[in-house]
Amino acid sequence: MKAFVQKFITDFVLNYQRIEDTATSWRKPVVAFANAHDPLFFKLKKVVSEKHSLPKELLENAETVITYFIPFDESIAYSNIGGVYASREWAIAYVETNKLITELNKALAEALKDRGYDAAILPPTHNFDEEKLVSDWSHKHIAFIAGLGKFGLHRMLITDKGCCGRLGSLITSAKIEPTKRPEKEFCLYFFNGSCMECVKKCVFGALKKDSFDRRKCYEICLSNDKRYPDLGVTDVCGKCVCVVPCSFTNPVK
Repeated sequence: MKAFVQKFITDFVLNYQRIEDTATSWRKPVVAFANAHDPLFFKLKKVVSEKHSLPKELLENAETVITYFIPFDESIAYSNIGGVYASREWAIAYVETNKLITELNKALAEALKDRGYDAAILPPTHNFDEEKLVSDWSHKHIAFIAGLGKFGLHRMLITDKGCCGRLGSLITSAKIEPTKRPEKEFCLYFFNGSCMECVKKCVFGALKKDSFDRRKCYEICLSNDKRYPDLGVTDVCGKCVCVVPCSFTNPVK
């Protein structure tokens, strides 16, 4: 079942641009699995939000949480390194990848159903408290539990394919062997203190070495949203993750 899910996600992502004629290109995704009974899920109610959902609250017979990272083509990150505002290419990638994740989850859920398993689909974004700016299903924390990667100084998840991309997840009743969580840090700053490029990239001062102003970051994202009204919701920025050592790979590996 693990091999089936990995191949399904990979094939869906790599064929999506050709089928849907998107402006965005993607690299090969990374997939990881968590045991739905992992005790770390219970800690998310303290670490993220008391309202954060548990797998079994979303699917009564949950056994596995499937997580994946869809990395953008490197050209998209390079388009976003100049200027103050998010590039149009970055905004388009955000919108198109959210659509990709939504359709991928629906297709994967159907494929699992055909094999006799239940599934619960989670939205790729905008499932958060707009006052507290915390999510009731944090894809990056879920992915961390599944061993997909480790957190960086920029508060984003760094995977073996970097951090320039989008995360998705799905809960299923299928029992799939969980991925072992890595012990070694993926972030150069946390590994040996040698990098703070992400902090330098945040020209707005929302991200600092020892703090993160969540509200200021969100205000910047909302200002970018106003720049591209023709694209739909584009509350993005991404400056801190674009063309830094962890953008496209795990720099500690």
